[in-house]
Amino acid sequence: MTVVHPIHTAWLTTGATGAQNYDEFADDAEITEIITANPRSALAVEMPHRAPDSLGKSFADALPDAVARLAQAKDAGAYAAAQDVVVLYAITAPDGSAAYGLWCMVDTDQISTSADEPGLVIRNEDVFLEKVRERVALAQALGHLLSPVLLLQTGRGAELHAALAEAVAHAGEPAATDVDPSGRTHAIWPLPPGPQADALRALAGGGDLVVADGNHRSLAAQTGGFARFLAVVTTPDSVAIQPYNRLVHKLDITVEELLTRLEKAGAQVGEGTPTVPAAGGVVHLYAAGRSYAVTLPRDAAGTVVDNLDHALVERVLFGEALDTEPGDKRITYVGGDYPASWLAGEVDAGRAALAVLIAPVTVDDFVKVNLARQKMPRKSTWFTPKARAGLVVAQLP
Repeated sequence: MTVVHPIHTAWLTTGATGAQNYDEFADDAEITEIITANPRSALAVEMPHRAPDSLGKSFADALPDAVARLAQAKDAGAYAAAQDVVVLYAITAPDGSAAYGLWCMVDTDQISTSADEPGLVIRNEDVFLEKVRERVALAQALGHLLSPVLLLQTGRGAELHAALAEAVAHAGEPAATDVDPSGRTHAIWPLPPGPQADALRALAGGGDLVVADGNHRSLAAQTGGFARFLAVVTTPDSVAIQPYNRLVHKLDITVEELLTRLEKAGAQVGEGTPTVPAAGGVVHLYAAGRSYAVTLPRDAAGTVVDNLDHALVERVLFGEALDTEPGDKRITYVGGDYPASWLAGEVDAGRAALAVLIAPVTVDDFVKVNLARQKMPRKSTWFTPKARAGLVVAQLP
């Protein structure tokens, strides 16, 4: 028996509903701008309080608006219903390279967060509980899931990749396509019950499934008591890890005092550049028009996780030097879609006090952490390409 199942009642986009996932933005104003330009965007449902006609409401107060928007979209034909399907997924970049995946439902009771907790779905990252509570409230209000959890098939990834590529090559015209801001084309093909769907489900569920994106969504499925959650199962050959940086919007100390505290904590500070480091071992800080290369002190007795640059930033920079928590509202986590120049520009414009630029986690380190069932630091892996929200919507039973 596989842990991967068809979507009992799926709603497939007929066009224009696709969107970046709700947590891919460094500035909430961007969400409002996207919804203003395209009211059919799934973001109007996923982030109801950011829609133009709901501004000023809290997330909870805007939930009835989300329910109404989804119902209106379905009534207007923005989505078409399909029963008991899995959905082929191809993401094609402008250079012609392709990533593949399978939209499906996955058993929530398979989620494992530690070595002594059984399960094929490995969630590997600390989360912000407020965001989890919002996802639970949204799913319960809607009775639908719009954003998938991106799962990396580590056991039979090569076989799955080949099978998905072959299936897409013979699938004909897609049911729908969507183009993201990077120019990638996202295409979907529903597969009805039958031998082909069964074979792909078996491959998709044929080994450990690592959460590459959607740790909050997977925990929301557990917290909300959902038997299954919406997922896209993809392959190692389909994804890459990009940088995940940080902006600190306010400093309670001067930059000079910050650097002094870092050196007292054992860090080495030198001149740097406002760029993402080419390799791990050093982070770049940008503040008040100057850049610094900072080598944070490693823990010789620590684990792989303890000595990841993202963990050192949390422990040494945020904890010791700034005396703050990673979840402090003054810290914004900025994914790889935003270049280093954008973060530096936020500092130069006075909208942030400090940019923290961190080399991307290597795939080898990511795999080591997951095989050891250890947790990654918050917001430390920005996988690309990401599955697009609002292409396949799962109706909860």
